[in-house]
Amino acid sequence: MSHQSLPILQKNGPSPAPSPTVHPQEFFLANEDAAILKKAMRGFGTNEKSIINVLTKRSLAQRLEIINQYNNLYKTNLLKEFKSELSGNFRKLIQALMTPLPQFYAKELHYATKGLGTNEHILIEILCTVKHSQIAAIQHAYHHKYKKTLDSDVRADTSGDFKSLLVSLINAKRDESTTTNLEQAKADAMSLYKAGEKRWGTDESTFNRILCFQSFAQLQLVFEHYDIISGHSIEKAIENEFSGSAKDCLLSIIQCVRNTPAFLAKQLHKSVKGLGTNDRDLRRLIVTRCEIDMGDIKKEYQAKYSESLADAIKGDSSGDYKKCMLTLIGE
Repeated sequence: MSHQSLPILQKNGPSPAPSPTVHPQEFFLANEDAAILKKAMRGFGTNEKSIINVLTKRSLAQRLEIINQYNNLYKTNLLKEFKSELSGNFRKLIQALMTPLPQFYAKELHYATKGLGTNEHILIEILCTVKHSQIAAIQHAYHHKYKKTLDSDVRADTSGDFKSLLVSLINAKRDESTTTNLEQAKADAMSLYKAGEKRWGTDESTFNRILCFQSFAQLQLVFEHYDIISGHSIEKAIENEFSGSAKDCLLSIIQCVRNTPAFLAKQLHKSVKGLGTNDRDLRRLIVTRCEIDMGDIKKEYQAKYSESLADAIKGDSSGDYKKCMLTLIGE
């Protein structure tokens, strides 16, 4: 092999650390928190403020430890007590906060595929943003709860190119390293160009193979070279070559590659704008991202919509539900 034909490997610089808005409590005693929660639900009326103060200032791992301590100390079930003491969207938010992420995602994905019609946007949002390393745990939780595989339910509820993309995202082994290969990026960019604009009819499998399997770092390089080869963005090619949910899914992958917090800010905006709030989407996005990158999402939201996420939530919710969400996003 000549020197020129050797693959060029490069290590991208470290990405900025994501900014969560919920952090583990430094001096954490689960039994003391359990006692506070017991007192908050004892007697006439519930002290929702105490519940919010405890649960929004603890990491998920700490909240799950509180459940165990509470159940052991008081020989009762904390989650059942929440169910009887709380109501409405506030209760649903607290229940979400007390659910391990794989189980929570499994429940949301099951909701998206069951009933009348498919909630395609939920499938796209979750499968485009969870890391490959999380997928196995979500699949396990799904099978444990519903006695069916996530793969089989998605296959049964979707069709065509969209189904193929989702199945790849569920089962693919996306590389999560930051090492990139310049020659491979050039080759993949050319493959995408030939699979779309340079042939009669689109070769969807090539888009699937590259966009669902390559690392985000590698795909950034692929998109740069696609621009050079074609003279326009990969987004424009997707708009021209695909339609419906398959197009939405591919564009969502590209948005996540370019800027995941910006993609999630867009999903949050959709949940609070228009006729009525989509509380399910709002809860899911806040609960799943508050310990990861909600600080970054807030910045992207402000930049794109000239309004703070906090103000959007204040205008679209009320009461303890509103207070709890605002605390979770660090306001």
